[in-house]
Amino acid sequence: MTATLNQIERACADLARDGHPITVAAVAQRAGIARSTIYRNLEFRTVIEHHRQTAPDGTIIAITDELATLRTTVQALADTVRQHDTTIRRLTRD
Repeated sequence: MTATLNQIERACADLARDGHPITVAAVAQRAGIARSTIYRNLEFRTVIEHHRQTAPDGTIIAITDELATLRTTVQALADTVRQHDTTIRRLTRD
């Protein structure tokens, strides 16, 4: 998954550098992966949204958007931890 994440990061950076819109379809094509792979993974979508919202000039809007992206990522991680915790508790009871 790390390789795919790196491909997505690279595709977003390339699209931004070339002045193209950062969309799921464009990122998928540039990264050589299926759009469905991106849509099924919250982390991938969050990275794309981050790149889409980041202003190239580093204004306060970019910082605000980055904070929103980080909140989404932290929430996704918290959900995963809760799921793992539930599984562990269920396994230790059996």
